[in-house]
Amino acid sequence: MFYASDNGGPVAPEIMQALVAANEGYAMPYGNDAQSAHVVAALRELFEAPEAAVHLVATGTAANALILGTWTRPWEKIFAHRTAHVEEDECGAPEFYSNGAKLHLVDGADGRMNAAALDRALAATGQGNVHNSQRGPLTITQVTELGTLYPLDHIAELCAIARRYGVRCHMDGARFANALAALGCSPAEMTWKAGIDAVSFGGTKNGCMGVEAVIFFDPEASWEFELRRKRGAHLFSKHRFLAAQMEAYLQDGLWLRLAQRANEAMRYLAQGLGKLPGARLLYPAEANMAFAALPAAAHRRARDVGAQYYLSAPETALDGADDRPLDCRLVCDWSQDKAAADAFLAALRD
Repeated sequence: MFYASDNGGPVAPEIMQALVAANEGYAMPYGNDAQSAHVVAALRELFEAPEAAVHLVATGTAANALILGTWTRPWEKIFAHRTAHVEEDECGAPEFYSNGAKLHLVDGADGRMNAAALDRALAATGQGNVHNSQRGPLTITQVTELGTLYPLDHIAELCAIARRYGVRCHMDGARFANALAALGCSPAEMTWKAGIDAVSFGGTKNGCMGVEAVIFFDPEASWEFELRRKRGAHLFSKHRFLAAQMEAYLQDGLWLRLAQRANEAMRYLAQGLGKLPGARLLYPAEANMAFAALPAAAHRRARDVGAQYYLSAPETALDGADDRPLDCRLVCDWSQDKAAADAFLAALRD
């Protein structure tokens, strides 16, 4: 009963087998191996972007921060939702890799940036005024940090506003596969066809050991990204172990099947939560993550049987009144099964 994070799940067997196979013999380092070249070609085909620049890193924070650092000058702002991953969970990495650019936080319901609010924020950001920060890129977290999704028309609307102001658009796709599986669209439709200029295509949260692909649909920034990746200590010498994961991840649509399993596990869990006395979903559970309010007594029972997940309050809050609701976050990965969900729900209920 592990619902703390999709980072905590096991590596998919196909990925682990690929890593073992990659350990045989020798290969050129720093991305000059045959598998890395194959991954570039495969991702270009998947995204219908034959000229795209593709680079691999080991973490989502590195992918996001290096993309934004490549695009953003120190005196500019990066526009992000108030609960965006780059704001809440990256310890200032975008600011660090951009040498001090600001994050400008934009509001919007359910973790999704409001288009009118973005327009106002961009319009109010100084252009030609030496006393103010200047406009920098837009970043969108998909799946959002509240477990909701940006529909395609919402992405396109935000990107169109950004484009009017000459601003590039980045998608944090750590859970890209989960979003795409839920929306039923193509990778191209969720990215460059909607106006996205670069995306981090996540693998770590979806069955890989640790790999993310950075994809620039306009390759102009590619060389600077490579320099920043090396200078920032994120260029692996044994790069083939990143490429082996991504190659297996893409093989026969494994990446999408794993995401579909995780999403289905969350649908099952969310339906069960909706039937529990005193339980309430705080936001729509649209992919593989849900936020719920549950009585403290229910949380204690779940803890007693070994369930692991995050509360929005310290664990000491469980010592409060039995009927006091406490918020929590629940995340499903590809390996979750209905038996574990049933046991978890039974503990919450009884």
